[in-house]
Amino acid sequence: MASQNIHIHAIPGPDDIHRTELKNGIVVLSRENFTSPSVVMEVRIPGGALQEPPEKTGLANFHSDMLMRGTQTHTFDQLFEEIESIGANLDISSGGHTYTVGSKSLAEDLPTMLRLLAEVLREPTFPADHIEKVRGEIMTSLQMRAHDTRRMATLTFNELAYPDHPYSKSVTGYLETVENITRDDIVEFQNNLGPRGTIVVVVGAIKAEEAASMVEKALGDWENPAQPPRPEAPPVSRITEVCREFVPIPGKTQADIVMGYPGPARSAPDFKAAQMANNILGRFGLMGRLGEAVRQKQGLAYYSYSQIDGSLGPGPWKIVAGVDPANVERAIETIRQEVGRIVKEPVTVEELSDNKSYFKGQLVIGMETNEGVAGSIMNMELHQLGLDYLRQYPAMIDAMTADDLQAAAAHYLDPDAYALAVAGPE
Repeated sequence: MASQNIHIHAIPGPDDIHRTELKNGIVVLSRENFTSPSVVMEVRIPGGALQEPPEKTGLANFHSDMLMRGTQTHTFDQLFEEIESIGANLDISSGGHTYTVGSKSLAEDLPTMLRLLAEVLREPTFPADHIEKVRGEIMTSLQMRAHDTRRMATLTFNELAYPDHPYSKSVTGYLETVENITRDDIVEFQNNLGPRGTIVVVVGAIKAEEAASMVEKALGDWENPAQPPRPEAPPVSRITEVCREFVPIPGKTQADIVMGYPGPARSAPDFKAAQMANNILGRFGLMGRLGEAVRQKQGLAYYSYSQIDGSLGPGPWKIVAGVDPANVERAIETIRQEVGRIVKEPVTVEELSDNKSYFKGQLVIGMETNEGVAGSIMNMELHQLGLDYLRQYPAMIDAMTADDLQAAAAHYLDPDAYALAVAGPE
């Protein structure tokens, strides 16, 4: 009982997460941890690929790559020299719905990191020479993608699973769209960034109220009256038939299979049940039932696993396998059988018990680092789960039944109707 109490005390909750909302709409959440001198900051800013016009696909990604290429106060070299001189890091990336900022530094350097973050978000200069450098890097990555079986299978799967939907588009763009993105496009896209709906999480060796005050000093006067609302993904229809496509990539010795469905948003009531069903299907141990059936028993795949994204919208629930091209059809049939099992039969008592223990154990392990704590607090705020979510989590997991898992699987999966992309040699 003593160790259980220690674990509960270590889990963030309403009593030790300081939450405040600034006048400009930024929500700040901070939690103290003085076991090390460092501090971690995670930021989510509304905006991303869902705001792009189709002919400029990849613009948000291009824009996020340019944010740290220079500000009104620092050149690119000066910016990174200041960050590296204090042993810190600052990274920015974009997704479909939000921009993500990650930072780690000594607690004493948090004001510096906040000052630099404010510069990057509010005063980027988008130097023309760096635009061409970044464009070249993105174009090279896209050219490499065209020869990568797993990346091309994933790209094609998204197009099949999400027809006429923003999730069908590549966040990094395409050669023809990235080539046509101009500096003016990037400058104009900057108008999408603003404080409303921005979430800042700070965890580490600093008083919670002090951290909130530092964020307010750096970002409290940030305003953008033209800021649009956070982009929302429209609903997506359930797949009702097999949608299959093959992508030929000459010279390859392996084929990649990506098969799946639109899955639940993170805020969906059945997300945790779906996540546990997915764990049993293709994650737990040596990649769950899929790993046992496809790889271990039949030797059909170099790897086989399943993945559920659970983002702000109906992210994919997919199965991935890398196989000998001669084994593609047998592997697909075995995958279909395992999907049918998880949909039509309750999981075993042992599988349910083992996975409940695993999920609760992962919660405790995730609280061992500032990064894990910050990520968990961000998820609670971003998906509106409530600041007591982690405290309630063990009881929620214990309450799950085999029927809950089967219902969630049946809600999203179907062995006879799915999107399937295969990329490999002809």
